[in-house]
Amino acid sequence: MNSEPAKPDPVRHRDHGTWLVRYTGRILVVCPRCGGRALVVPRPDIGPPSKYVSDLLFRPRRLACAGCGAVADWAAGQRDTALVGAVPGGTEDPFFRRPLWLQTRCAGRILWAYDEEHVDALAAFVGARLRERRASPTRAMFARLPAWMKSAGRRDEVLAGLSTLRALSDRSAPADRSDAAHERGDRPRHHGSLLFRGGPY
Repeated sequence: MNSEPAKPDPVRHRDHGTWLVRYTGRILVVCPRCGGRALVVPRPDIGPPSKYVSDLLFRPRRLACAGCGAVADWAAGQRDTALVGAVPGGTEDPFFRRPLWLQTRCAGRILWAYDEEHVDALAAFVGARLRERRASPTRAMFARLPAWMKSAGRRDEVLAGLSTLRALSDRSAPADRSDAAHERGDRPRHHGSLLFRGGPY
């Protein structure tokens, strides 16, 4: 009996409704002090992570740069008795509003990702010849990708862009920064703030 785990099918992609927020646990950003690569993660002193992925939008964060030692903390704002959570999406991290480190020009647009795991997930989707949806597209990341990323005609171009992002993830010096990752205030369009009153939504 073969006990090895099943390998992912490179031709088929099954979308189980993964939210973009799932990839906000570790975000590579441009350091506000030196311009090198910094890391945004949940603060380690807050306690164990919640079992609800949506709690990542409210969990306090820390930005740290190994290059220059810059450190900053973020906490969710408050409206009356509710916490106001971050809204993921766009070319800035949703907490500190720093440009993402993983950005590159692709098909006349900007291709971005939060970290290497996010790049790998996008590459698996884009590279698949057959895509199956197994969940509601309401908050699903793959269903919300722009049409140019889903186009079969752009597949090779987008995969090449994702390879560029993967290579960028191994670099950290200010001189390694992509020319696409500049200060331009490209924030996502908010559809209203996310409020948290003590339970998952």
